[in-house]
Amino acid sequence: MPSLRTTDLIGRDAELEELTTQLGIRASEGGARADRAVRAMLVAGDAGVGKTRVLMALRDAALAADWQVVAGHCLDLADSSLPYLPFSEILGRVMADSPDVASRVLDQHLTLARLQPGRRIRSSETASGDQALDRGNVYDAFGDLLAAVAEQGPLLVVVEDAHWADESTRDMLSFLFSRPVPGVSLVVSYRSDDLHRRHPLRRQVAEWTRLRGVDRLQLEPLADDDVRLLVRALHPSTMSEAEYVSIVDRAEGNPFFIEELVGAAWTGQVPGELADVLLVHLDRLDETTRRVVRLISVAGRQVSHSLLAAVSDLDAAALEAALRHAVEAHVLVASRGGTYAFRHALLGEAVYDDLLPGERVRLHADFVSALGEGRAVGTAAELAQHARRADDRPIAVHASIEAGEEALAVGGPSEAASHYLDALELIDTSRTPMDDVDTFALTRRCAEALVAAGRVPKAVKVLRARLATLPVEGSKVDRGQLLTALASALLLTDTADDPYEIAEEAVELLRGGPPKLLARALYVRAAGLGSWRAEEARAIALEALELAERNDLTSLAVELHTTLAGLDPDGGASPGAGWQAAADRARRAGLVEAELRALYLLGRMRHDAGALDAAVDVYRRVIERSEVGGLVWSPYPAEARLLQAVALTHLGRLDEAWELLDVSGQNPPMVYEWLYFAHQMLITIGVRGDTHTAALERLRDYWGTDGLTAISAGGAELMRAAAAGDAAGALAVYDDVVAVVVPLWNEWFQARLRLAVLALSAHAAAAPRQSAEEREAAAVDVERLVGDAARVIDFYAPYDGSHGPEYRMWVARRTAEHLRWRWLAQVEPPSAAELVEAWRAAEETAVAYGSVPEMAQARVRLAGVLRATGDAQGARAVADQAREAAHAMRSTSLLAELTGQGSTPAPSSTVEVAVLTPRESEILALVAEGRSNGEIGKQLFISTKTVSVHVSNILAKLDAASRTEAAAVARRRGLIQA
Repeated sequence: MPSLRTTDLIGRDAELEELTTQLGIRASEGGARADRAVRAMLVAGDAGVGKTRVLMALRDAALAADWQVVAGHCLDLADSSLPYLPFSEILGRVMADSPDVASRVLDQHLTLARLQPGRRIRSSETASGDQALDRGNVYDAFGDLLAAVAEQGPLLVVVEDAHWADESTRDMLSFLFSRPVPGVSLVVSYRSDDLHRRHPLRRQVAEWTRLRGVDRLQLEPLADDDVRLLVRALHPSTMSEAEYVSIVDRAEGNPFFIEELVGAAWTGQVPGELADVLLVHLDRLDETTRRVVRLISVAGRQVSHSLLAAVSDLDAAALEAALRHAVEAHVLVASRGGTYAFRHALLGEAVYDDLLPGERVRLHADFVSALGEGRAVGTAAELAQHARRADDRPIAVHASIEAGEEALAVGGPSEAASHYLDALELIDTSRTPMDDVDTFALTRRCAEALVAAGRVPKAVKVLRARLATLPVEGSKVDRGQLLTALASALLLTDTADDPYEIAEEAVELLRGGPPKLLARALYVRAAGLGSWRAEEARAIALEALELAERNDLTSLAVELHTTLAGLDPDGGASPGAGWQAAADRARRAGLVEAELRALYLLGRMRHDAGALDAAVDVYRRVIERSEVGGLVWSPYPAEARLLQAVALTHLGRLDEAWELLDVSGQNPPMVYEWLYFAHQMLITIGVRGDTHTAALERLRDYWGTDGLTAISAGGAELMRAAAAGDAAGALAVYDDVVAVVVPLWNEWFQARLRLAVLALSAHAAAAPRQSAEEREAAAVDVERLVGDAARVIDFYAPYDGSHGPEYRMWVARRTAEHLRWRWLAQVEPPSAAELVEAWRAAEETAVAYGSVPEMAQARVRLAGVLRATGDAQGARAVADQAREAAHAMRSTSLLAELTGQGSTPAPSSTVEVAVLTPRESEILALVAEGRSNGEIGKQLFISTKTVSVHVSNILAKLDAASRTEAAAVARRRGLIQA
């Protein structure tokens, strides 16, 4: 794939604003134009950081402000560089744009003819005597040229890539910096990473910055958020969070690196064009230094001095000299902790990729020898990495297993799983058997680590692959422990397989086997049966508990107490106390995973009971405790994060819910990434009514990864269809979601009731615009939806525990939406009293559950019914309640529905007081002082983009059209001091 480019300036608003205001090109956002205290700017930054792009934006801004702009470029011509090359280019531009001015100056200064492009002929043909050799003549001539051009209007002179400037060019720049020309501003760019200690420009830059009127702007790498924006601009199609994180990590904020990584085929290697650019850094190193740099590329991201000394064949003095040379050349950086790393990680990758295959194996073997013999201190992970790449399989396998155990001990299940997977792959592909490793126990351990890391589908895949290798007459214990692990994993994911039958088979295989394995199989069997077959599950759990306690299996015993807490024999007592006790017991025993499960179940119970605030608190505890144990993405905390966001959404705290699900930079397992994104779209599109069609289309690719993803994303599509009155679209979405979820769950899954009600809502919204024939055809679809909802209600009728307040809310709304459709379609229409009663019931059940969005929706519909039946006063009161909630949630769809009803806000005798956050109040005060967004960002140590977002929110809250009006409103209301 070719490299990608974008013309958008991303992440450089503050820098561009500083350049334009400092040079007086345009007024700051505060309103005043700078006093031109700065007449020259040095723009520094690493190669690829975006200097040219910023200067192009500066040029555009200058031209828009009626400035003249000329530019010259220094070129990398090594020892053959022409003196004054950029000024020759500038002269050529002036001759093209202002020939009269150029001709007049050339007549006055014959020596200037030497700089004309295409006429760099010998001096004897253009001038003679001392005049031709006097640099002062050239300086004065060029100064007069710029002054003559500036008489026509302000002039911006840009000189790029001064790190390649010849001595004459550097001297000319010194002249222009020290003797400013009226009406002329000068900007000079250079690569800061090229300015090694002996670079000739390094001293002159220090001298220039001490001059009055000369300032320096260092372009730093882009912030992570800006990197994401750039990636989206370059690659607008779907990209997973893992891919974003990889690019952010590898590119280190360098726009050129980002463009190359995004544009190249995803091979894991550094793209060829980028590698060529990076490897140029090695050209100025001597051979000994290059050998050391290659050795460090084999070591990894960083290497200690002691390990490097143990592997290198250089003596101490030669090694230190080579390292010093590499550091001074900006290839390596040294830390105070005695380690070395590449200045750019991608440079290390490029150097490693440039090694010959045999060279890599030999160098990795040297590291294995040094670490294995104890000549240097290192980790098991380092030893495993070098042994794998040196093809030393026995050492690699044992080191990988050791590294996995070390990772689990410090709360790194994802890293542990990677090490275990490496060990299993090495064992499976080895030509000689490794009888000293229990492959089945290792597979089970790997699956447990994958589950703890939230990669449940991968765990299932690994276990199935190992089961497939077992002979028919193989060990029952081996097969039993693998089936137990498989059933346990399947209980945590959506699958068409039956984990209960798998667990039952495991129990039968392990009868008479090791007590630990049998007790674990019994526990998984009981957990799988759950409350659906509570009596049988309780008997199995008690058997497992007796076995666990008799064999001192503390962790398993705690897990079983948690299971038993939800299996009360009478079905009447609340399990809440039992789950809290189980969580406390697990915490005292230091069993984080068992504690997380107990707390999760407690949170679900609170949630199902409609105690949303209490549920939010418990879910928060689950997430906090998972961070302590390094289990953030294990199934229970990961799902608790989603359910906390769901509860917050019902509470009307949409911004909190959104931020909770924003996993930018966190690299979650893909199943959770898309699950969270689906609920974010439910908030954005479903509740707030924004349009993100492409986002919903992308989500469809991930419906099958988890039933909740399909339900959340499908719910957003249904709510959008209902707002648009798109009955056909809603029915199609409903059928699509059902088709995906039924194989994963069951035919009459409980959320199908909500989906059917939302589809009914779309039919009701469409009815007023339909013809009689269309309504007759729609009646068939409506009856099917009503019937599907009724079947869900019938299915769950025997299970009292499923009849929580949310369930009752959707049952009531189903009745109300059906009556609404009949009323609007005039198909056996209900009486006004029936309709009002139904929507009153829908409102009451929403209030009982505490769902702010559903309360608002029910009240909007109730207001419409009351208005249509002649109760204008009642309609206004209910509509005002709905409108207040809609404004708080920023729901354009609800407000549009109210407007469509002809509802307007009730007149108020009091002035609404805007509620600003502390940060917004702080920014508002600075806005009132006339500060620009860039100035505010620097003062508060936040990005200009963040300031812009806050300013937009402030304008919206104050209902102000401009910053000036916002300041006036704020003073009038006493939000800031006058």
